[in-house]
Amino acid sequence: MAPSATSTVAREFIPLNGVDTPQLLATINAVKANRPLAQFQFRAVNRWQRGTHSRTRIEAFSGAGGEHKHIRAFEFDADHPPVLTGSDAGPAPVEFLLAALSSCITAGIGNIAAVRGIRLTSVEATIEGDINLSGILGLPEAGRNGYEQIRVSYRISGDASPEALEAVVQQAQERSAVLDVLTNGVPVSVSVAVE
Repeated sequence: MAPSATSTVAREFIPLNGVDTPQLLATINAVKANRPLAQFQFRAVNRWQRGTHSRTRIEAFSGAGGEHKHIRAFEFDADHPPVLTGSDAGPAPVEFLLAALSSCITAGIGNIAAVRGIRLTSVEATIEGDINLSGILGLPEAGRNGYEQIRVSYRISGDASPEALEAVVQQAQERSAVLDVLTNGVPVSVSVAVE
């Protein structure tokens, strides 16, 4: 169902799907007018616990012209399952990657649907990644260490036509930072300080 001209104007002032649509549109306009506001740096600190278990803390970031703290610090445990010599104290790092990808696209779906005036009823992603661990284990002629393929399947419902809902998911893919990093790569540098 396509929104009418009246609802198009009205939706700019009404939060929808839990998205503060007026704030989202104000942010887009502010960044259009002052592009340096779009520069962000996200940070995390990861500490080894024991074995393959580590804990990551996410607390602060910079962007929109300043330093910011999250409302609270977030901590995530990561580990390997026992079959991979871990203690299963948290998801494997490669599982966090799947969560990051599906979460990023899903966030985009919520925002884009709200701006388009589409009330969502349900959004669910099933994500699978195929990986051959031979490379991680250091076996000869193993190929790559990372995922060989990732598949994301969405089930979505809302007060719009199937074509409109598919278009929302498509635009969310096109705007996803995590999908961009995975499909286009990004330079990564690793430094070491030995104490």
